[in-house]
Amino acid sequence: MKAKKEYVILILIIAALSAYLLMRSTDRTLYRLPALADLEPGKITKIEISRAGDAIILKKRDNQWFLEPMGYLADTNQVNDMLAVFETLSLAALVSESKDYQRYDLHPAKRITAKAWQQDALMRNLDIGKAASSFRHTFVKLGDDSRVFQATDNFRGKFEQTPDSLRDRGVLSFKTTDIQTVQLTKGKTSAELLRREVPVKPSLSQPEKPDTAPPAAVKYEWQDRAGKKANDQNLNRLLTTLGSLKCARYIDDRNKDSFSEPIYAVKLKGVRQHQIDIFAKLEKDAENYPAVSSGSDYPFLLSDSQTQQIMKDPNEFLQEEGDNKEEAEKK
Repeated sequence: MKAKKEYVILILIIAALSAYLLMRSTDRTLYRLPALADLEPGKITKIEISRAGDAIILKKRDNQWFLEPMGYLADTNQVNDMLAVFETLSLAALVSESKDYQRYDLHPAKRITAKAWQQDALMRNLDIGKAASSFRHTFVKLGDDSRVFQATDNFRGKFEQTPDSLRDRGVLSFKTTDIQTVQLTKGKTSAELLRREVPVKPSLSQPEKPDTAPPAAVKYEWQDRAGKKANDQNLNRLLTTLGSLKCARYIDDRNKDSFSEPIYAVKLKGVRQHQIDIFAKLEKDAENYPAVSSGSDYPFLLSDSQTQQIMKDPNEFLQEEGDNKEEAEKK
């Protein structure tokens, strides 16, 4: 009888604990996540990023983004990454109501405050903390709401920016097929290369038929003015490098006119004219070379590896005499 009574008590305890745990689990989900205003892609016109008292402001003008107040052109890809976060922001769960922000990197020393406007309307206002342990969510706080939420995706790194890292570093851009003339100057040595049409000789195995023969085929070939063939490998590598050239960083304390006497110059002519001038290092042990180009309003620095690809002796862009003979024999 006593054992039966103990079994009944044990069953009641288990039932009570189960009910408690069930109610406790249910209570934890009895909340509603805040409703976020829908953002139409492409409609954001201003972004502000603040961290530890420093603020970065980006404004959209004529479908381009600029860093204010200097008006520097911003890097399109990095701005698009931030816009995607604003436009697709989604809350996954409520994490904390205790206002213990330090454990989530949401305290003033670590948080990043990101805001987005559509014209004069503030559409997004959130504090960004660290990534969750899954690295698939980010801890955030919304405006004046004191609660901490998990937002879908790991996006803090997209907002860990400085004005310099957000600048568009493109300093020269063109299609290599648009270029018709390349002029290179290094000290007293120079070379000028032209893209010329060269007729293609018909194959000997195919006899010509005067009445039905199509117009003679042509191909394009780089030569100097004397007809000497260019070193296509070196020239194509140069054009590819310059066609999408990005600088290491900009020089903010000088203007383009303050630089003179370049140690290397490249002039390109085609659909448009392009030019880049590279100067001696500002300091003996400096890692970068100062330069100016037709594609940038500001002087900038190029890394040693970039200048090694560009500043070849002009004669290296012409074929050796032996190479010309081999080409002639092939023809």
